[in-house]
Amino acid sequence: MEDSNLPTLVRLSIGGKKFCTTIDTLTRREPDSMLAAVFSSRHTVYQDSEKGYVFVDRDGKHFRHILNWLRDGVVPTLTDSEYSELIREAEYYQLLDLSLVDFSFACLKNVFFSRANLQCAKFRDVDAVGSNFHNATLRECEFTGANLRGALLAGANLQSANLQDASLIDCSFCVADLRSAHLQSADLTDANLEGANLEGANLKGAKLSNANLKGANLQRAYLRHVNLRDTHLEGAKLDGANLLGAIR
Repeated sequence: MEDSNLPTLVRLSIGGKKFCTTIDTLTRREPDSMLAAVFSSRHTVYQDSEKGYVFVDRDGKHFRHILNWLRDGVVPTLTDSEYSELIREAEYYQLLDLSLVDFSFACLKNVFFSRANLQCAKFRDVDAVGSNFHNATLRECEFTGANLRGALLAGANLQSANLQDASLIDCSFCVADLRSAHLQSADLTDANLEGANLEGANLKGAKLSNANLKGANLQRAYLRHVNLRDTHLEGAKLDGANLLGAIR
């Protein structure tokens, strides 16, 4: 007798590479993903009538990592190029909720995280040189000691993020939300923060040589003893900022 409570099995052929999983795995964790849409009858799928495999025209190299993420929320340890490939596949399958993931100590050079939800994710001591976080959600993320040199964070939501001791040299934070961010001792040399919102941010001991803060909101920011002599502050709002001992 067939048990209706048993999970429905799905056979997948991802670019010819075979996988077997369940409808529940494909739909539960990320209900708004492409996979959830396909396997909840919102889309038609191509299925081999003889062998029963649903074909997806993608490279199957990283699909086991996609399945493990959907099953357990686990992100594998990979090389920087493999991370880029995996994130590209995750974007295709519309799996952009990476909140709470721990990437600490990983090599994430030039990885594409644009528009991803990374709220509360951990990036402690990562090497993320040149990575793309454009318009990503990074609220309350942990970037302590991270190397983000040349990274694109324009439009990102970094509210209450911890970037203490991070290397942010030549980063772009244009119109980023950095309200109440922790930037103590961060190196923002040559960084572009034009139009960024740094209200209430803590920049104690931060390096701001040649940083562009034109039009930035620095109201109630903590800037005590910060050297602002080579910082571009035209049009910046400094109302209520703590500038005691700051060099201007």
